[in-house]
Amino acid sequence: MKKTAVIVAGGTGVRMGSELPKQFLLLKNKPLLFYTIDVFLKAYDDLEIILVLPEAYVDMGQEIIDAYFDKDRVRITIGGATRFESVKNGLQQVHEEAIVFVHDAVRCLVSERLIRRCYEQALETGSAIPVIPSSDSVRLITEEGSDALEREKIVLVQTPQVFHSKILVPAFSIEQKGKFTDEASVVEAFGIKVSLVEGEQNNIKITHPIDLVMAEALLPSSAL
Repeated sequence: MKKTAVIVAGGTGVRMGSELPKQFLLLKNKPLLFYTIDVFLKAYDDLEIILVLPEAYVDMGQEIIDAYFDKDRVRITIGGATRFESVKNGLQQVHEEAIVFVHDAVRCLVSERLIRRCYEQALETGSAIPVIPSSDSVRLITEEGSDALEREKIVLVQTPQVFHSKILVPAFSIEQKGKFTDEASVVEAFGIKVSLVEGEQNNIKITHPIDLVMAEALLPSSAL
């Protein structure tokens, strides 16, 4: 089955307090984006990447591709104003039946093992959403205040979120709604249930400056 990864790198770096989008910040002297692209290309020799970037940073993204990777395996397309629009733009480049990974560019510590586990699950069930248990107590904010939730019934959602293209591409034809925070919510709104798969604690999303410090400590030596 053809394999395509849509890597969404549309962030602006506001929460990082940086003028440079966080996907281009340096980690061990290489951009975060390098590690994300690298692990997907290593996971499967026949996988291709569609890299979704803000228009103003296409040239910077192309420089990274030219410096480190086989440019025939990585294509760039322009992102939209929202994640939904950016993913939709990426999916417009999927022209053949495939297993499609959608991944946050700033989850640069994702492992080949998790990528393969998600692929195998999606091949079997049509979808694979990596999740990890919540280690914190959680509460639901209500009009009256807040309610405690059962932590054992809460999971935290990660990427890559992986689907058969026959499910994901049509799902993104529906109208965008505010509740769409990830691809799983889009597919469920389209009327299709999703399958969960075990995620990884180290698969953190680089959002705040402390995350960059953690990523440097967690980065495996094999990635350098």
